[in-house]
Amino acid sequence: MDPLLLLTQWWWIAPTVAGAGAVGVIGLRRRGGSGGRRLAYDAARHDLKVAKQTAAEGRSAVKVARADLAHVTAQRAAQRATPEQVASAKRMLREKERDAKTAAAELRARQARLAAARAAIPTASAPRPLERLHAAHDAVTARWMQYETDAARQIAYPAMTDIKRPATAAYLRAAGHASELRRGATGKVTPTAFAAYRDAVADLERAFDVAEHAAKVQAGEAPATPGWQDAAQDVLSRSAEALDRAAGAAASALAAWTGRDRPGKQD
Repeated sequence: MDPLLLLTQWWWIAPTVAGAGAVGVIGLRRRGGSGGRRLAYDAARHDLKVAKQTAAEGRSAVKVARADLAHVTAQRAAQRATPEQVASAKRMLREKERDAKTAAAELRARQARLAAARAAIPTASAPRPLERLHAAHDAVTARWMQYETDAARQIAYPAMTDIKRPATAAYLRAAGHASELRRGATGKVTPTAFAAYRDAVADLERAFDVAEHAAKVQAGEAPATPGWQDAAQDVLSRSAEALDRAAGAAASALAAWTGRDRPGKQD
């Protein structure tokens, strides 16, 4: 692989690896300050609160869309609305109903995740949620570095280091996003910041899996199944939305920090 091209792809690796080691050491020395035992649980509670609000907004939007359709239908009966306006109102109602169903499903998922997070609160001697998240992040980075540093792997799976490949580019975007949120999740980490970083690591794991599978498909070692193609498209869409989510998460975290009553010690 061209050394110059390799250097351009590694621009974020050194800070990530160095940061991972530094944060890991600090986390072991100051567990109580960098991430409490209930951090994942508190993040799940925050997620559930947001999901409840979204679901309520979705139900309200359906009611409004139904009212709009009834109004336009009545207007059409009085010849004061066109068939196109009625059709548009029907489409809007179907869209809002789909959104409401999605929000309801997300609410149920968040409820289940809250129960799981409650059951998984670690003991006093166990690794904290933030430490476990760092370990998961480091594991993905280590797997990708094998493709960057092993000449045999580079020859066998050139797509893994080809930034022109959509799946590889999506992975690198996800990696940069996760690293950015990791750097922000230091000090007294809020549940909002933890949730954003947690979701970024989950997106990173999926993006790596898709990129690795794509590389194996190109190498003739795996079939390009329709299911995998759908998953790949989902990862590409997620990576494109990552920057928007990062901005929202950063704003929420800043608001939560500046609006606190007083600095408290996290258990």
